[in-house]
Amino acid sequence: MSALTPNPRQAGVLDTVRELGSVTVEALAERFGVTLQTVRRDVKLLSDAGLLARFHGGVRLPASTTENIAYRQRQQLNDDAKRHIARAVAARVPEGCSLILNIGTTVESIARELLQHRGLRVITNNLNVAAILSDNPDCEVIVAGGLVRQRDRGIIGEATVEFIGQFRVDIGLIGISGIEADGTLRDFDYREVKVAQAIIRASRQVWLAADHSKFNRPAMVEVGRLDQVDSLFTDSAPPPPFEALLAEAGVSCVIGDDRHAAADPGDKP
Repeated sequence: MSALTPNPRQAGVLDTVRELGSVTVEALAERFGVTLQTVRRDVKLLSDAGLLARFHGGVRLPASTTENIAYRQRQQLNDDAKRHIARAVAARVPEGCSLILNIGTTVESIARELLQHRGLRVITNNLNVAAILSDNPDCEVIVAGGLVRQRDRGIIGEATVEFIGQFRVDIGLIGISGIEADGTLRDFDYREVKVAQAIIRASRQVWLAADHSKFNRPAMVEVGRLDQVDSLFTDSAPPPPFEALLAEAGVSCVIGDDRHAAADPGDKP
């Protein structure tokens, strides 16, 4: 890793990536009023210095494959994107259905958008989700047993896996730490992954909620593959090669923004 003192524009690039999580080269060129060649040169310097990580068409913060970003920091990252995703999901969740919601700040945003739904039965291994949805008087909340992970109040372990295995629900709604270019869904804690895999098995429909920063983000443990997912909810068009991968896997991609949040839910339940 080489030493680098960023110039003002390069410092602005770093600030933008820290704010958004990931961003395309084209968006950076437009934001700073410079050519693509200039941005690519800046990005290369910052990447060589270990300050950014490049992927096809864009950049993100450098990520460890073994440890996630701290929970409090994740709560603040891409907050608008998570709200857009949450509204799009809530618009498509029918009243009177059963769901499993797992761990993650995006999933917690979705729980907030379900506070006005009626007749829901929600199983969760996330104490934050349980606390949010307990304020909905017309929602039955079932909390999985297991070990409470203190940093984010997620519930994990073999007892959690066994508990989830009792159910067969309409929708399993999962968050994820990363989606890699080979179509694998990845996370950091193998115990959390085991629970997510149990949720996939227990669900008639699997909905994945992932903001733009999750594409091309590495993580150590494989949760599953895109072809196990029915619908992906995200906040912007997936970068290459994910659009092709989603089409090949038959995954419906819902882009959650102010234009799409009230869109027709189509033929998915």
